[in-house]
Amino acid sequence: MVEDSQGSTGTLRAGLVVVGITILGAFGPAVGISPAWIVVVVLGGLIALSVDAASWQGMGGHLLAEALPGGQSRLQRIAVHEAGHVLIAEAEDLPVQRVLVGTLACVSAGLRSSGATEFTVPDSVKMPLEDLRRWSRVLQAGIAAEKLVYGKARGGADDRALLGQLWGLSGHDVETAQREQRRARREIEQQLRNDRPSLEQRAAALLDAAPRLGR
Repeated sequence: MVEDSQGSTGTLRAGLVVVGITILGAFGPAVGISPAWIVVVVLGGLIALSVDAASWQGMGGHLLAEALPGGQSRLQRIAVHEAGHVLIAEAEDLPVQRVLVGTLACVSAGLRSSGATEFTVPDSVKMPLEDLRRWSRVLQAGIAAEKLVYGKARGGADDRALLGQLWGLSGHDVETAQREQRRARREIEQQLRNDRPSLEQRAAALLDAAPRLGR
């Protein structure tokens, strides 16, 4: 799954609105902007933030960013991340329930995220070592795909958290967990590198199917 830092993004968005209001108030009259229009813009910005927080769980800024010019590249990165999960899950015979690319798709599904690949929940947290290895490969695949294509990963915090929980509940010691996760990471990095055309094709298909505001 991909999750941009929603809390920090919301703080940044609010900060930008405040900065914009300050600049407008300070320099607007000097360049001939009516004080009445400044009041309208200020109130509109504050209302937009309030509606975003109440109705869209703070995701409105992400929806807008994906709809504006340049939003395609944002969605493409998310699609690459989710395509990595899907390809490795297929190789590991791990069922995928659904794949969501973009904030609009996630919000419509009731998720506060920018992208998600949902898997069948394990029957038991006490999984055999080989099953833990499979999950280690699948959950790290999104990060590995982003690094392969973009050089670094922005998403994957939820993936790492879930993987840590699975190993933490497994009864294995920390050294074993870290060793197996490193091993899994090397395996999928090589696998995705060897099959990069399939990764890019799958990402393109997910991107093409991703909903956006205005289309």
